[in-house]
Amino acid sequence: MPKLIRLYIVNVAIGFALALGFVSALVWFNVANLGHLVLETEMGWLAFLMMVISNGIVFAGVQFAIAVMQMAEKDDGPRGGRPMRSSVPVPVRVTAEAKSARTMLMRKR
Repeated sequence: MPKLIRLYIVNVAIGFALALGFVSALVWFNVANLGHLVLETEMGWLAFLMMVISNGIVFAGVQFAIAVMQMAEKDDGPRGGRPMRSSVPVPVRVTAEAKSARTMLMRKR
């Protein structure tokens, strides 16, 4: 079996195991009255199964994404870009002419 397919199957299994644990904890702690729904109703097992499958798809995708991102090679070298110059800022004198109040009033009209 190719390594990539084995990686996918293992991470999907881990994701569904996490989902099973998560949904079991939701039922055990009766979050949003889910424990009562699952344990006391006739079709509660179906609700449990639907929650496990729904969360399993999400958790499996996240688990596989994490595994793929961890496969990246670690670069300890420079990260790219251009080196910064170490320059000292120099103040520059800028002259500004004051405008008369009459000129300002004429522009507002």
